[in-house]
Amino acid sequence: MARANRHHIPGQVWHITHRCHKQEFLLRFAKDRAQWIRWLFEAKKRYHLTILNYIATSNHIHLLAVDDDSNPIPRSIQLAAGRTAQAFNRRKKRRGAFWEDRYHATAIESGAHLIRCLTYIDLNMVRAGVVSHPSEWPHSGFHEIQSPPSRYRLIDQERLIALTGAADDADLRRAHREWIAQAIERGAMARRPEFTSALAVGSARFVAQIQKQLGVRAHGRNITRTDDDAYTLREPEGTYSVDFDPKNGLLSAENSVFLDINGEDSVG
Repeated sequence: MARANRHHIPGQVWHITHRCHKQEFLLRFAKDRAQWIRWLFEAKKRYHLTILNYIATSNHIHLLAVDDDSNPIPRSIQLAAGRTAQAFNRRKKRRGAFWEDRYHATAIESGAHLIRCLTYIDLNMVRAGVVSHPSEWPHSGFHEIQSPPSRYRLIDQERLIALTGAADDADLRRAHREWIAQAIERGAMARRPEFTSALAVGSARFVAQIQKQLGVRAHGRNITRTDDDAYTLREPEGTYSVDFDPKNGLLSAENSVFLDINGEDSVG
């Protein structure tokens, strides 16, 4: 299995998507989705991962997180994914891969583009037709944003406030409800492939900056404009991967973080 070249950008927001092997519904049981969330919390404690939003669906996960100097994202994903798979396989007396060997990371610009991505994550199971509102799906960050717990908190509410431009916690909760309501009212349920297949989403200046930071790795990638005036940096399919084989250990923190998955999420 190919090693991943990792791009490390401290302070950058990343939208991570990771699918179950062959798009199987291996997270169909609530206990397994809860298991992933528990290990995500453990990753936050161990590696100081800054989490802005998340959701565990029946066959894939979404994670909105911030990179920092210690590059916590790869280790956090490896921990949560690995321990969830181990528990499931042990319980089901199953062997074989649980996850696709590659996860995908998209750089998201703060402000309006981050808000769109945040809402896109929240509406995942609404798009799938499983629920009519994000509040009906328990394994997501929607509930924590609206009612931050006093203990066992995953989402960094203060960082989310700063990155979305909200005035304070109350303003964030109010705006968050409005973003969801407006999207549902507009019927804005279409899959947004730029959030799950592009290397970067944001303004033209932001995307060009990410392209420059990637250097030779951005060769052949195209900057394109979407229908809502966002810009994206696209890459060819089947590029970098992350190896979850424990024999290979953790990948070097000084390398880079652009890890693609082939094809599309069943929901996205």
